[in-house]
Amino acid sequence: MAQQHLDPTDPRPGHAGPDPTGDVLAGYLRTQATEFLRALRLHRETGSGANGSEASAEAARALRRSARRISASLHTFQSLLDTDWCEAMRPELAWVSGTLAMEHAYTARLERLLSALHRLSGSTALPGQPAGTAPAGRADTAAGTRAGSAAAGRAAGAAPAPQRTTTRDAGPRTSPAAAPERGLTVGAAKAGALLDRQLTLARTRAHSTALQALGSSRFHAVADRVAVLASEVPLAQGADSTDLRPLATAAQDRLADAVAALPLVTAGNPYNAAALVHGLSPDTVPHPQDAPWHQVRLLLRLHRYAREAVSGPKGNAVVDLRLLSAGQALNRHRDASEAAAAAAQAARTPRIAPATAYALGVLHADQRHEVEAARFAFQQCWQKEAVRTG
Repeated sequence: MAQQHLDPTDPRPGHAGPDPTGDVLAGYLRTQATEFLRALRLHRETGSGANGSEASAEAARALRRSARRISASLHTFQSLLDTDWCEAMRPELAWVSGTLAMEHAYTARLERLLSALHRLSGSTALPGQPAGTAPAGRADTAAGTRAGSAAAGRAAGAAPAPQRTTTRDAGPRTSPAAAPERGLTVGAAKAGALLDRQLTLARTRAHSTALQALGSSRFHAVADRVAVLASEVPLAQGADSTDLRPLATAAQDRLADAVAALPLVTAGNPYNAAALVHGLSPDTVPHPQDAPWHQVRLLLRLHRYAREAVSGPKGNAVVDLRLLSAGQALNRHRDASEAAAAAAQAARTPRIAPATAYALGVLHADQRHEVEAARFAFQQCWQKEAVRTG
């Protein structure tokens, strides 16, 4: 849906003209339902092989986008729609969106982790490939992660990392400050190969699950309901004259309350050491510090989609740079958090070499650094705007 980008820093509500009512919501839902059906047709036309074509992947992303927007609108504006219909549709749309998202998530996670290993190890080749002359790695990140890497190795049953030594062999000497840790250099290739096996297998399974889902009777039932929605929106009685803005404001208030509950003082620190400890423990449950941030990310999405709905099908919503920047920071937070969990899970693989566990520990600590950096970016973005508009 094309958007008319007005003043991106204008804090005023994005709707101009008559008050937005249930009729505006109905137009927005019909537009998103049409986008869903168009993406579904494109997906069927492009087909999908073992890993799917690029056009097929783009069609799947378009399906997810429209499904998320329909589901979010049913959540925010449920009082203006048929209750039974909303309760039946929302979980089905969440199932479609979640199922289609997994393959892309595993692909992006593997790329993120291998790139981080490449950077941390100072290798010219990605882990798992023959290494050439190592360029200088990012010294600040590597130094910051070494403190947690020894603990990660112990958590995975690894021996302490070998000490850095200097050699008196003939030839040019390498400065100890510029050379990567030997334990990380030795273990990075095997750690990358282990992550590649685990995440590629998960991605392949996610691809098969998505194909099965798209061919299932459950999905066909969802598509049939969306097809009906493209022409007929089940508005509640009186919704056609009810103002949407109070419900959109309620979504904004829920977001503001969730942000206010975040530990933004802690997020103002460059590194939160407590965030490392839980991920190194044998406990495999999600990191407890991450949950409120993930919730804020979902509420931010609901708020953003509510603004779209209030603006109407033509998309006259004013772009809010704070929402864009905050959403990007929270997406990075989620990606780094899930990547850190994948590294920790790989480090728990039985009978892996100590050097491999050490490299995975350094990788885990690096991704937890990225989590903290994303929180800091969100804190700076959100509080700066609050001061400007306060």
